[in-house]
Amino acid sequence: MISRSGRLVGIILVIVGILVCLGGSAVAYTSTRNVETNAAGGFVLGVVLSIFIAVPFVGVGIYLVMRGRAEEAEMADVGRQRKILDMVKTRGQVDITDLVFELKSTSNQVRDDVYKLVGMELFTGYVNWDDGVLYSKEASQLTGNKCPNCGGEQEFAGKGVITCRYCGTDVFL
Repeated sequence: MISRSGRLVGIILVIVGILVCLGGSAVAYTSTRNVETNAAGGFVLGVVLSIFIAVPFVGVGIYLVMRGRAEEAEMADVGRQRKILDMVKTRGQVDITDLVFELKSTSNQVRDDVYKLVGMELFTGYVNWDDGVLYSKEASQLTGNKCPNCGGEQEFAGKGVITCRYCGTDVFL
């Protein structure tokens, strides 16, 4: 909601800047048109002043429009991550293909989103990338040195991630 209002304000400021520039130029033109000498100095001065007045409006407007677009993209990422988290928490396990289909995303994007959720410590569970299934587990159920998928020995792969050396399952703590 905020990004849309920022973009709207930005568009309005760009339009105001353009109108100020055009209006100031028109005033400069009409005020110097009736002068009997053919000197264009007053007209040029009026146009330059109009541009100097309009540039801040246009600059801030463009900044707000671009920032609004960036915020919309970020909010889309957050919304997609929230959907992943909700789906896994409510169902207990979700096929990666179901996530890709429901989110209208790619499997690489889903993978990146899962790792971001783990990095933010919002998701605990495990995923078997070979089978394409994401499991939600409570952290207390994931303690120990055994893989929840095959029972094999696990080793740390990164912050909050343990990988089974036998089946390749990533366990998120």
